[in-house]
Parts: sequence; C-alpha cells; structure tokens
Amino acid sequence: MTSLKISLAENMKKQKTGVILLNMGGPEKLEDVRPFLYNLFSDREIIRLGPFFMQKPLAWLISKRRAPKSMKTYEKIGGGSPLIRITREQGQALEESLQEHGDFTVVSAMRYWHPDSAAALKELADKGITKIIALPLYPHYSCATSGSSINALHLAIKESAHPFELHCIESYPTHKSYIKTLADKIQEALAAFAPDTPQIVYSAHSLPVSFIDNGDPYVDHIKQTIASIEKITQLPGKLCFQSRSGPVEWLSPSTPEMLKQLQQEDCKNILMVPISFVSDHVETLYEIDMLYRGQAKDLGMRLESTSGLNCDPQFINGLKELVLEKSI
Repeated sequence: MTSLKISLAENMKKQKTGVILLNMGGPEKLEDVRPFLYNLFSDREIIRLGPFFMQKPLAWLISKRRAPKSMKTYEKIGGGSPLIRITREQGQALEESLQEHGDFTVVSAMRYWHPDSAAALKELADKGITKIIALPLYPHYSCATSGSSINALHLAIKESAHPFELHCIESYPTHKSYIKTLADKIQEALAAFAPDTPQIVYSAHSLPVSFIDNGDPYVDHIKQTIASIEKITQLPGKLCFQSRSGPVEWLSPSTPEMLKQLQQEDCKNILMVPISFVSDHVETLYEIDMLYRGQAKDLGMRLESTSGLNCDPQFINGLKELVLEKSI
C-alpha cells in the first residue's frame, strides 16, 4: 500500500495538471457594469426571463435599467469589483503552494466576465496540459453558482475539441482548513467587542426558494458549515440571506429583516460573518460594511464584520488540500 502511494505521488509530480478556479466575476470598472449585468441575466440557469427566445432581449432591457443604480454602488467601493483581482491573487498563491507537489498551473474562469472558460482552457492547452481540476470558489454547491460554472466549463471543453480530462470539486462546506479559517476570523473579530459578546450573524447570498424546493443543497451546505464552525467557537449564530433581486420568493429572513428582529430582541452588538463568500466584493464591501452597518446603527446597534478569506494562508492551504485530494 505504501509503495502504491509513492508511485501515485511520483506520477502526479511528472504529469502537468491545470487547476481552474471558477468564480462569478464582476465589473472591474464602471463601463463594465452594464455588459456584466447583461451576461448575468442572460443565464437561464439563474433566472428564466420568459420563453427561451426572449431571454437575451429581456436581459438587455433589465441590464440597461439597472446599470445606473449598480454603477453608483460600485463607485462607493472604488469604481469596480476587486473580485477578479483577488481571484487572480488566490490563484497565484495556490500555484506557489502546489509547486512542491507537482507541475501545476492555476488559472481562473469567470462565469459572467473575463477571462471566461474558453480563455482559461486555451491558456492550459497552450502549455500542453490535458488534465484539469475545476475548483469552484463557492464552498456551498448551488446550480446557480458551481453548477452553472461547471456546465459552462463542460461546454467550453466540448467546443475546444482538445482532449481535456476534467475532474470537478463540486463543494467543500465542511473542509477542515476552510472551517478553521472561518472560525479564526470570528475569534479575531470578537476582540473588538470585548468585554461584550456580540450576536453572531451569518449572512449568505440569497437564492430563489424554488431552487431549494427543486433539491438544491445550498442551504443544507451552509448549515453544515455553520454547525462545524460552532463546534470550534461554541458560539451560536443566526442565518440570514442578502442580495435579493427580482419579483420571486427569496430565502428568508433577509439580512435587513434579521437586523430588525435583533433590535426587537434588544441586541446591541452584531458580528456579521459573510458565510458564502471567499473573497471581498460588492456584497461584503458595500452591502455588509456600508449598507447593513448603517442600517444597524440607525436601529441602535453596532455591527462589525469578519475580514474576507481572500489570500489567507490557511484558506489557500485548504484549497491546496482539495486539489491534491482530487489529483490522486
């Protein structure tokens, strides 16, 4: 058995392996906002806008209508989303951490912006890489995030006509290093409230209720993550959902609803944990750190948030572990 493990490890070091970090993407500058929204609303895996042939015309109208308001939001966080830059930095850190284990090249593929799956595959093909590990930067599986990104990658592989061998990591809601990183972030943030202990509030990106009714495991995965964190911190938390959009039934309670509920419970201090996000972007930098913090203040409460995972060494080590587990 030991000789078999050694042989597998040696083969892994000899073979070139590509790792594709899958993420949503985001507008890097204000003029990107409208085309980014168009790409987002064109995806029928997230939202169905009438019959198939009406999807793109309606996406064009919605993106035109929403762009001005979204641009004002992005102006407040520096004129664009840092998500693509941070994803690139995460990829560089991951590639460096993998070098002692084999010949790995890490690239990224954005679902609704650049670089897309086709560009990521071309970069790997140009280096003679055929074995690929897809690693979504969504710890909790949903058909709207990991599912949509993996489907787009499969389609790009088919269209490339290159002999890629694809291995997918679909989710990792209870992975030890990921959980430990989140728990450590909470422990670090608690110091700001000493000697008081704040109410822990986990805020996740919302989904239409219909997704969950159809079997999407997203909420179950998030609850698994929270349970694993609480085993370490011994602090109970409450779950809510942010970033609703559109006239459908969304997961509840929403984050603003949770804030009002906590005020009624005479809560004074809130530590908000962005549970479904592994890098800072508009949902953390604006919605949590500006919008919800302001709403909490208006309700007579103090709200602070845990820092983003971004390129935290322990989180990057967790991504490395996931890749190596899939490589064997």
